[in-house]
Amino acid sequence: MDGLARFLGANPPFCSLSESELESVAAAARVVDHPAGALILDAFTTPGEDLFVVMTGQVELWTTGGAQDEPADEIIGPGCVFGHSTALTGAAVGPRAVALGPVRLVEIPRKGVASVFSSPDGVRFLVQDLSVDRVRPQVPPRFRTVDELVVSAPVIGEADMTVTEAARVMTERSSSYLAVPQGNGQFGMLTDTVLREHVVAAGRPGDTPVADVMIRRAMTARAGTPTADVLHQLAEHRLDHLLVVDASGELRGAVDPQDFLTSPSGAGMVLRENVRRAGSADQVVALARQLPVLLGDLVRQRREASETTAVYSTVLDAIQRRVLSLVLAGRPELDEAEVTWMLLGSNGRREPTLGSDIDSAVVFAESVDTPARAAAYRSAFAEVADVLRRAGLRVDRHGATPGSPAFSRTRSQWRAAAQQWLVSPLDDQGMLMASLLLDGRPIQGDPAQPVVNEVFADVRDHPGTMKLLVRESLSHRAQLRSVRDVLAGRGGTFDLKTHALRPVVEIARWAALSVRSPELSTRARLSAASGSMLLPTEQAQTLIEVFEVLQRVRLRQQLAQFERGERVSDVVWMRRLAPLDRSLVAQSVREISTVQKRLYNILQYTSPQEWGARADL
Repeated sequence: MDGLARFLGANPPFCSLSESELESVAAAARVVDHPAGALILDAFTTPGEDLFVVMTGQVELWTTGGAQDEPADEIIGPGCVFGHSTALTGAAVGPRAVALGPVRLVEIPRKGVASVFSSPDGVRFLVQDLSVDRVRPQVPPRFRTVDELVVSAPVIGEADMTVTEAARVMTERSSSYLAVPQGNGQFGMLTDTVLREHVVAAGRPGDTPVADVMIRRAMTARAGTPTADVLHQLAEHRLDHLLVVDASGELRGAVDPQDFLTSPSGAGMVLRENVRRAGSADQVVALARQLPVLLGDLVRQRREASETTAVYSTVLDAIQRRVLSLVLAGRPELDEAEVTWMLLGSNGRREPTLGSDIDSAVVFAESVDTPARAAAYRSAFAEVADVLRRAGLRVDRHGATPGSPAFSRTRSQWRAAAQQWLVSPLDDQGMLMASLLLDGRPIQGDPAQPVVNEVFADVRDHPGTMKLLVRESLSHRAQLRSVRDVLAGRGGTFDLKTHALRPVVEIARWAALSVRSPELSTRARLSAASGSMLLPTEQAQTLIEVFEVLQRVRLRQQLAQFERGERVSDVVWMRRLAPLDRSLVAQSVREISTVQKRLYNILQYTSPQEWGARADL
């Protein structure tokens, strides 16, 4: 198979074509180079004759007929397809396509397009494409919550059924699962995978009771849960199915990874699965280069910022897990089972953006008991960091990586260090380390609660330390005066993270700790602490709204920086913000400043033991 056929076969909708079909499509295609700014297609004026696939470079697409001097609706990169709608229908339905820089395209004549889209991947591609409402972008996207993905009544059986009877019920209902009520809102579950692995492969007879082989406690999601959270749960635990229950615990149905293919979050699931199956570091690097396109698509679909970063985080997790596994597989003297890889900071909270550094740490098993063995692992971790950098990711430059001894220790060493930070937070960068590690989330290895969280769960019993930590968090002030200066023309830039987002993250972390909440995301922490003395309900809701607004502005601005070829950062030129965004940023900073002032007063007159009390009762 020649290079062009191989390139096409690596991308949807060509993936399911046979080798002979790919060679036929490649033979009919032509490779064309376009200079920066060239008009490639205007199918609003004249119906298109070709389907286009981007080989190198980026293309701006106007999909809703807007003027060319308006911002493009989409910017797409290598492997992306456009022009299929007009080529298939022969109608002037768009898009308009312009080369963002020098671009190389594969152009396939209309006669070769129909066969491509009659394949399974072609049909799936069209379904995904049509699921995005480009004509009326103000309409909220579909599939915001998991119950919207449930399309059929639940398939229910009994624990004393035989596996033959259960399989018959599943076949009659065209279902790949069967739920078994256990009482108290809990369910067992039988799936095709369980039947294959624990009945057929194990040689069990057909009269084996379902109770002997089923998943004894199936995971569930409550109706109303955002699809991004459910997607993360499916991906994190590698589930075939997730049962959906209502508020009373009644079973509503089930979802599986395939249900997300027509959800806007589905692109993240597809990319994550491709990463999980990658056979080499080079393949992971190539797949990771699609991350900005994925993030851009999610932002342009007007998803909530928290949902967008959660989907993005799911793929970042998969990339790091796969790179770690590949690197350790190449070093047979090391054992992956001795390593728990933790993400810290915004990645730990599932709130990363294009400009976020990857902060991480490792908890070694106690069997890593010699300096030489620990050094061998750290050498492998340095290789992991090198691969991630090649993938375009920003590995922390200040040492928050497992290649550093300070961020790779055994569990007992972490516990000893955390206890010392609790007693003497001003020593050994205790405050900084505690803040960073309290956001820790394991993505590989032991999923148990991170040891730092264990130690700091009782921080309220150390009132002096608790006050120091909260006071330190309040030193990161929301700079309302800076914003006023900027808006008055006395300044040109504003740091969204330092002067707006970071103060909210800090308030959320310590407010949640004051009520002993294990939540990680900023929104969840604010919700958990809502109604406490530290964070009355009204102020908690205000900060949730403010955080969402600021993250949305941050995502849009970083994507714009990336697409202009600038260094991605949290510093924005205020004149580049739309007037509404400038107003929202200014109002957000004022709201944060108000909360900070109240918290500072509380520090003066109350003790940490009082902070978790409910203030709204």
